[in-house]
Amino acid sequence: MKRLEKTVQLHNSLKLKAQNISRKMIWLIITEGWCGDAAQNIPAIEKIAAESPNIETRYILRDANLDLMDKYLSYNARSIPKLIALDAGTLQELGTWGPRPQAAMDYFFEMKHQGFEKPQMMENMQRWYNQDKEELLQAEFETLLEKWAQREKVAVNKN
Repeated sequence: MKRLEKTVQLHNSLKLKAQNISRKMIWLIITEGWCGDAAQNIPAIEKIAAESPNIETRYILRDANLDLMDKYLSYNARSIPKLIALDAGTLQELGTWGPRPQAAMDYFFEMKHQGFEKPQMMENMQRWYNQDKEELLQAEFETLLEKWAQREKVAVNKN
């Protein structure tokens, strides 16, 4: 994580979208210290959140909060990290993300379908992350920020 904290460079377009978020949000992130996907994704997520004074991150441990985790399963599994975006004032859920970019999920399931053993899958996932350099995560968050901004406009128009 420390290496990624130093090396992740956000796209200017993503920075701008994050900077233009006007709704105060809490990004509740369910994770654990041992999670390889968290080590790869959280540094970039933190950098995105840091671009906006209106986005606050909070972390909770999956294994100590299984009731909450079970409400946010990914493919019927307790996969982490799982980000839940909430309106800071109402705690209304705006959306979720996780546990990894969709292309990484597709690759993971492809390996699983082909019968790869877990150690080989984890090694291959690490190689995938190293090659991707958080590009697809950033692309997904550009889309998510747009969606969450749209939800903001809908909520404002309803009042």
